[in-house]
Amino acid sequence: MARRHWLFKSEPDVYGFAHLLAEPDRTTLWDGVRNYQARNLLRDEVQVGDLVLFYHSQSDPPHVAGVCEVVRAGYPDPTQFDPASKYHDEKATPAAPRWFVVDVRAVAPLMRPVALAELKADPRLEGLLVIRKGQRLSVM
Repeated sequence: MARRHWLFKSEPDVYGFAHLLAEPDRTTLWDGVRNYQARNLLRDEVQVGDLVLFYHSQSDPPHVAGVCEVVRAGYPDPTQFDPASKYHDEKATPAAPRWFVVDVRAVAPLMRPVALAELKADPRLEGLLVIRKGQRLSVM
């Protein structure tokens, strides 16, 4: 199967690309996704070897900060089962999980941030969901 490309959004003050670079093996699980469409992508579509653009939302300006690779395909998000987690879901059970994660490993930071305005200005990227007004998915 051909390698696919994704864009994952994160708020840099909560978990930015620099945080990922500081992780052991530069790897983490992409947790906390609580949108059904994004969940379905993580569960069913995102595969090992796919590349991910790590996008800093809520920054000035919003931008792509780095590139990651998926190193583990979708599996149940452990935070949904943890009552102490802000992502706890009382309806989720290990037998019937509702939310999924993938593991990503940092490949490299970009030589310079690529701002949302630059993405919007490139006609080759007009189909990218992140440049559509009102698009709020965290995984696309």
